[in-house]
Amino acid sequence: MPLEILKLAAEACDDKRAEDIVALDLAQVSLVADYFLICHGTNERQVQSIARAVKDQMEEHNVSVKRLEGFEQARWVLVDLGDVVCHVFHKDERSYYNLERLWGDAQHVPLEVGN
Repeated sequence: MPLEILKLAAEACDDKRAEDIVALDLAQVSLVADYFLICHGTNERQVQSIARAVKDQMEEHNVSVKRLEGFEQARWVLVDLGDVVCHVFHKDERSYYNLERLWGDAQHVPLEVGN
C-alpha cells in the first residue's frame, strides 16, 4: 500500500508540473516513514497547488492525510500520509535543505512520471 500511495502522490505532483520529483526508500534507514517524496515548485502559488493536488488525490483514493504543514508560507510544505511523507519545496528552499543528501543512505525509487 505505501508504494501505491507514493505513486499516486508522485502523479499528483507531476500533474501540477512539480520539478525534479524524487522518491527515497527510507524503510531500511529510518523509522520516520517508508518513503519520502521530494519535489519543488518555482513560486509559492505553484508550491501550494502541488500540495493541494497531493491532498486532493489522497482524499479521492480514501487515503488519510495525517498533517499538512507549511501551506500558508509555501516555502516547504510537508504532506504527511503516514508511511509516505511528501515534501513540496519552493525551489530556493530545496537546495538549502537538500534532503536527498541528508538521507543519502536511502535508495532512490524509480517513478514513472512525466518528468
